[in-house]
Amino acid sequence: MKNQQIYLANRVFTGTEWLHHHAVVIERGAITDILPSTALPSGETLQHAIIAPAFVDIQIYGAHNRLLAVYPEANTLDLLYDYCSKGGAAYFQPTVATNSYEVFYQCIDAVRDYWKKGGKGCLGLHIEGPWISPAKRGAHIESFIHTPSVEKIKPLLDYGKDIITMITLAPETCGQDVIDLIRSYDIVISAGHSNATYETAMAAFNNGIPAATHLFNAMSPLQHRAPGMVGAIFNHSGVMSSIVPDGYHVDFPVLRIAKDLMKERLFVITDAVTTTTEGPYPHQLAGYKYESNNILSGSALTMLKCVQNLVHRVDVPLAEALRMASLYPAQVMGKAHRMGKIEKGYDANLVCMNEALEIEQVVTG
Repeated sequence: MKNQQIYLANRVFTGTEWLHHHAVVIERGAITDILPSTALPSGETLQHAIIAPAFVDIQIYGAHNRLLAVYPEANTLDLLYDYCSKGGAAYFQPTVATNSYEVFYQCIDAVRDYWKKGGKGCLGLHIEGPWISPAKRGAHIESFIHTPSVEKIKPLLDYGKDIITMITLAPETCGQDVIDLIRSYDIVISAGHSNATYETAMAAFNNGIPAATHLFNAMSPLQHRAPGMVGAIFNHSGVMSSIVPDGYHVDFPVLRIAKDLMKERLFVITDAVTTTTEGPYPHQLAGYKYESNNILSGSALTMLKCVQNLVHRVDVPLAEALRMASLYPAQVMGKAHRMGKIEKGYDANLVCMNEALEIEQVVTG
């Protein structure tokens, strides 16, 4: 057909299995078929070594020297999409760290404008803070941090309805009424920047918080007499958690331990920022990480680099590394019915790589 596109590979990873010498057929932005290469018209040749579902990055703050919190504009999101797609991520969730409510409103406007202009890949807005623990603030600015009330946050939630898709908060700073209100807007709550005890964290996970933000970083640690939030994440059978696999946020051997314990509940984010001298977070590149006010503040990762590090530095099998960068974050966001797999009816977003796990092409529907 005129609008049909065919992508062939030695190996196609569907999200559940490897198919050898298969092709993915795309039409009008959706996957319409997955066929063995022998079923294709003569003259078709294998184009790629590996085809996999495009990656999903649910925590990234800026790119190309434009931080969303400093430049809350649709053009900034264009740059974020460019950065993400070049790293294999067809989907991204722009994130704004603890800041003023004015900045949150501006970022909501930026996402809304981006969508109106036909911008691709943006899942919505992730607000990280300011309802967090001052003791575990990391690089977040303490003067913005506060305990929320229903009356305080409802106008923000109303304004950001269907735009705000995730909020990271410390469960010990928020009453159940606040948690219930946020959940009523279909917003995914993630526990992070928290000094919660093991008991408090487990209660929060049992009462509606399904995820945690950047495991180990800015949370009460696992100790043999105080298991903290890390211990609760390990022991809770349902909670999922992101982790930043750059070797700076978490040592690779520790990531291996976490993966062995959590299995399919652990997924990756870039937590990527960009160089900026403006705003309250002046991020500066320091090696392969960023610092703000001399505190670790973000990574220089792409999602492709996340996958490469998982495979080469943590010995995660390629299929599982691909799931950690696509299917699992899609599940956290309730999007696994249309992304994170190569199946009929799913979004036509693919990453095409060679055997060295280098990107040759990113297909976006």
